Amino acid sequence: MGFRLPAIRRASFSASQSSSKSLEAPKGYLAVYVGEKQMRFLIPVSYLNQPSFQDLLSQAEEEFGYDHPLGGLTIPCSEDAFRQITSRLNSL
Repeated sequence: MGFRLPAIRRASFSASQSSSKSLEAPKGYLAVYVGEKQMRFLIPVSYLNQPSFQDLLSQAEEEFGYDHPLGGLTIPCSEDAFRQITSRLNSL
């Protein structure tokens, strides 16, 4: 018997939102920024244990170190590649 991981959420916000509370990730989720436009997504923290996501984390560490000025984790891949990886994780 399998289980489903919660789906990623495309976080909708604008740069003009001044309340930090509106940018906080809900419990159990992590904010990540992906692609050239730095699109914000909320992912379940359970993804952090998955090998394919750990590869992305290694790339992020190599490119950005531990300095992520947007307040969330910056992932150095295209938005399409990120969606493919997370859709595979959703289907587990």
